[in-house]
Amino acid sequence: MALDISPFTAMVYRQVKRWWSARSRVVSVFLNPLLWMIFMGLGMSTVFTFTPKDIVVPGTGTIPNIGDIVDAMAKYVQQVVNSRFGGLDYATFMVSGMATMSVFMGSFIAGISVIWDKQFGFLKESLVAPAPRGVVIMGRIIGDSIINMFNGLVVMCMGFAISRSLNPLGMFITLPYLFVTSVAFTSLGIIMALRLASVEGFQMIINIFNMPLMFLSGVFFPVTTMPEWMRNAALFNPLSYTVHVVRYWLTGANVGISPMDPLLDLAVLISTSIILAYAASKQFEKTTVED
Repeated sequence: MALDISPFTAMVYRQVKRWWSARSRVVSVFLNPLLWMIFMGLGMSTVFTFTPKDIVVPGTGTIPNIGDIVDAMAKYVQQVVNSRFGGLDYATFMVSGMATMSVFMGSFIAGISVIWDKQFGFLKESLVAPAPRGVVIMGRIIGDSIINMFNGLVVMCMGFAISRSLNPLGMFITLPYLFVTSVAFTSLGIIMALRLASVEGFQMIINIFNMPLMFLSGVFFPVTTMPEWMRNAALFNPLSYTVHVVRYWLTGANVGISPMDPLLDLAVLISTSIILAYAASKQFEKTTVED
């Protein structure tokens, strides 16, 4: 007997429609990365930008062609600084990581929606529906992942207003990576939400996860410049692989640590998403109406 996928498609449709109806959620998902790009990307880029006036050579009054020497020094210093960011200026470096950050943050909103559904009774309806629970929860995960992938695409498009060094074709290559990343972290958010009863408690726990995972991922500064213990921790952070591969396809810069490469990145992300989606399905199957 063929598997009835109508509960799956119904959940996908519900999540997408619910997202589109919540205009404040749509705006916030786009606005938050945009603010990071403007204030952090453009603001911090001046810290890593050197011009001849930044280089002061004392006692240069008798040296001929000192202007040319200072210009050469400024260019050399800028090249050295940019080499720490894979040859990119800081604005391009950070903007190329914002799509991953948008997907990552948006994925955990799925967990909040689970708690809301608990409070308003929809989760109970899902539990007693005449459909396999695994199919129902996967519809929810895939629906939210489609939304987050679209959010990542929009954020990448906004990035072109900040940096002219992004590759338009690279945007579409990165979409499968962003989708798989969203499946992983949406599943993780649902696992935690099914064990909690309040939005406040969920947000507090998520904040504990968010900061280490984001700063270990290489969004704000290269993984290669981290202390050794942080680099070792970054290898076990799935978000590091997403940031690496998205930046690789968007800019051509290979700002990662061994053994990161696009194929390994995809393998790590697929494996993580399968494990976490399976765990979310099992957790949903154990959930009772009284939870």
